[in-house]
Amino acid sequence: MLEVIVGLSTVADLALRILGIGAVVAVAAAIAWRRRRAPATPTQPRGAVPAQLNRTDFDQAATPWLVVAFTSATCDTCADIARKAGVLASRDVAVQEVEFASHRALHDRYRIDAVPTLVIADSRGVVQFGHLGPLSATDLWAAMARCRDPQLPQGECTAPTV
Repeated sequence: MLEVIVGLSTVADLALRILGIGAVVAVAAAIAWRRRRAPATPTQPRGAVPAQLNRTDFDQAATPWLVVAFTSATCDTCADIARKAGVLASRDVAVQEVEFASHRALHDRYRIDAVPTLVIADSRGVVQFGHLGPLSATDLWAAMARCRDPQLPQGECTAPTV
């Protein structure tokens, strides 16, 4: 009789172990299934530079080139970008700062969600150069020079990648 009780005890232990392992596997499967069903991370780009500007939205729409610095009064880097861009102003280059509080409609229209955003657009409003964040004066002025160089094919005024 003792052998039968020991045998039952061993069978009961084995059954408990199998149930425990089954429970762990079930929990792991449920977690894996739930992760697979989780909604995908949003894929829309944030902080994107507009590809096209309506030149009539800005001052001096008739100039061959337009440099727009989208800024905010609460952004420390924005004032620096606007100052650097201002040096580019000439008879052929219009420079305009579009500050968020003053020109919220333009920020919304062009989906500007990060400042500073700087763009250089040609006479048709096609953005030939765009940059988010800080930018050195040298890189900005070089980009403008590349955009205005008649020897370069269209689309060649983007900043070189490092």
